[in-house]
Amino acid sequence: MLTSITDGIMCCLTGKSANTVAPLENSEPGDGYEFVEVKPGRVLRVRHIVPDRGGCETSGEEEQKPGRGVVRCKRKITVYRNGQLVIENLGDVVRSEILHCQNGNTEASSTVEVELSDYNSSATEPKPSHGAEAQPPPAGERRRKRKPKRTVLIDCDRKISSCKGTHSDVALFFIHGVGGSLDIWGSQLDFFSRLGYGVIAPDLAGHGASTAPLIAAAYTFYALAEDMRAIFKRYARKRNILIGHSYGVSFCTFLAHEYPDQVHKVVMVNGGGPTALEPSLCSIFNLPTCVLHCLAPCLAWSFLKAGFARQGVKEKQLLKEGNAFNVSSFVLRAMMSGQYWPEGDEVYHAELTVPILLVHGMHDKFVPIEEDQRMAEILLIAFLKVIDEGSHMVMMECPETVNTLLHEFFLWEPDLPSEVPAAQDSPPSQDNK
Repeated sequence: MLTSITDGIMCCLTGKSANTVAPLENSEPGDGYEFVEVKPGRVLRVRHIVPDRGGCETSGEEEQKPGRGVVRCKRKITVYRNGQLVIENLGDVVRSEILHCQNGNTEASSTVEVELSDYNSSATEPKPSHGAEAQPPPAGERRRKRKPKRTVLIDCDRKISSCKGTHSDVALFFIHGVGGSLDIWGSQLDFFSRLGYGVIAPDLAGHGASTAPLIAAAYTFYALAEDMRAIFKRYARKRNILIGHSYGVSFCTFLAHEYPDQVHKVVMVNGGGPTALEPSLCSIFNLPTCVLHCLAPCLAWSFLKAGFARQGVKEKQLLKEGNAFNVSSFVLRAMMSGQYWPEGDEVYHAELTVPILLVHGMHDKFVPIEEDQRMAEILLIAFLKVIDEGSHMVMMECPETVNTLLHEFFLWEPDLPSEVPAAQDSPPSQDNK
């Protein structure tokens, strides 16, 4: 603690960060680690494991029956001037019973009506129960016909197939959040690479063994998103699955929106609600870098308490092994203040047609479960699964449970009811529940 305070005072006097991040000494190319220059002078460490399938690799399309797994994604998204968002689901219904893990309510409905960014009030207007007549509103409360501010129509067919480790056209991307590193995914990288999957996990700029530019603009959402775009374009296969944790979920959402034909499935681990990113003006991370450096031990302890359901020796060791919350005060401050992404609002998320698994640790103190429930409500094809024993770092706390759940989702493909042949050429529609 005394050393931290002394370094903080020197930081204030010299104007330089006391603990600038540099590449780790033991991070040498090899053992699946690579260093990728995404921009001149901007180098990211990437763990890329290419499996040795021993000649048993196949293409997923070769195993899939024609027409199977094709989901009609059709919905109408309407935004009104009073901030109301109405989503009408008009395509196929994909139910959550396909995943064995219970918890979470993601049953599809025909219409979702919510107030934009309103987590505290009920999103759906009350509807009369079966057998009861709806009472007309008083004459003075009758509303005029509203004109929408914006309307988005989505109508496409999406092919969703099982992604096995033996499929050569599948790649898994793991993206960590603020203060983490690719090492937090250690259990997942080892597990899925042993199953034959190709895995890619980068360190964000300023994290792990990636370079840490000494300019705040290097840590905005857009700068980091372009880094992830470069990594994705470099390693992407035909069918790609994105797995993000916390802030890393935003980058997965960005890539899924930018590359809908290449992103096959997405996993969001404690990612929060579908709201536009905006840095808080009253956050502790707005304090000067030198002050944050003095507070580093307290912040690390707070992260341990909030990030893990238990705070024992095991959890401290996991934090150390995962190289989590081991970033400079400058990088931490720049990352928090750079979380500005106004485009990533509810409509942006509602436009996604990719199947999404949301994993939530019940004891998470950073992300309330209501936010993930809100996310599941907005998304077209989403399954919310809650792990009772986990918290914010659930993939480190409960690796076996998370690995099993993710693998089950990778292998899943929709088993839609057989359609009745129609005389017309247009595809038959299927009413929602």
